Amino acid sequence: MTDRRACIVGVGETEYSRASGRTEVTLAVEAVLAALEDGGIAPAELDGILPAGPSVRSEEIISSLGLPNVHFTATVQMGGATPVGCLGLAAAAIEAGLANTVAVYAGRNGRSGAKVSARVVGLPNQRLRAQLEHPYGWSTPAQHYAMFCRRHMHEHGTTKDQLGLVSVTMRAHAQLNERAMMFGRPMTLDEYHASPMIADPYQMFDCCLETDGGAAFVLTTADRARDLTDLPVRVGGYGEGHPESPDDPVSRKDPLRIGLSYAAPPAFARAGITPADVDAAMIYDCFTFELLHQLEEAGFCDRGASGEFVANQGIGLDGALPVNTHGGLMSEGHMLGINHVNEAVRQLRGQCDGRQLADPRWIAVTGWGDFGDGTIALLTSEM
Repeated sequence: MTDRRACIVGVGETEYSRASGRTEVTLAVEAVLAALEDGGIAPAELDGILPAGPSVRSEEIISSLGLPNVHFTATVQMGGATPVGCLGLAAAAIEAGLANTVAVYAGRNGRSGAKVSARVVGLPNQRLRAQLEHPYGWSTPAQHYAMFCRRHMHEHGTTKDQLGLVSVTMRAHAQLNERAMMFGRPMTLDEYHASPMIADPYQMFDCCLETDGGAAFVLTTADRARDLTDLPVRVGGYGEGHPESPDDPVSRKDPLRIGLSYAAPPAFARAGITPADVDAAMIYDCFTFELLHQLEEAGFCDRGASGEFVANQGIGLDGALPVNTHGGLMSEGHMLGINHVNEAVRQLRGQCDGRQLADPRWIAVTGWGDFGDGTIALLTSEM
């Protein structure tokens, strides 16, 4: 009987920089080719293409690589939850027999190209944004997401020092990752507190990077994966969720209940594990609090306990739950979270050198998009 369980067999990326000097299509193609080479797969084997960002369409990859027989493409629109959403969709397509080998990719000039202020037109419900938010100066992600953070601080006593520990830990992990944009630039908690205010309570080092680069990963069936590598990474569970009133967080009864709150329980049930079985987590860290927020809503700690969890149990390499061992969006680079998937794969393969964890078996990867759309994948080395 054919084993069609989905496995990741190749990961790749370009360098992450402030100015790539290349088009987004070029960056995406380079990343896909790197992932194919990593997996030992010829480009002609690709029969599924999923763009994880809006910049480079699937047709551009098909044409650039001269792919002869692509019969599965789709567009997922969940902002930063999209890459993990594409991972789940690719796995479902492979398991259903709609495709055999699928590439998920992104190429973006997020630092040298269009700035955040120009990209917010991609957020849902632009009529509401333009008429009821922009006139009052509420227009960027930092301004929107600061509201979630302030609510949590008010209800649960979360402190700036706890937010700072997130930022400092991400920066510390980046010092062990030569690919990270913040490699060679360590940071102290005092330096975090001294950074400029962006949108209270968020300061500059509460915010993720803007990055030029490309990243990709490739999935195929378990049967094909065994032919290619001794280190396949299986997609053990997946979940997607959307918060109440997903385009207008002000209207929610519980502003802290997000898409991940709904996505995580079925994902863990499908994988047959609990949060306690997870050895590490790659959390979509667009802002410091969103890392704390998702730790809670994914079930790694109780609602309101994430600040104390970070302070007392730790998210560092030797902590109770290592998080973003590559430095994350905050210190490696903002590749929409594809780099989180790639780091999880390398950790499960034992390929992370100085930041390698001891024999991880299960790693969770989350995505956060728009106003709280959530995705989660549970990846494992267990076949």
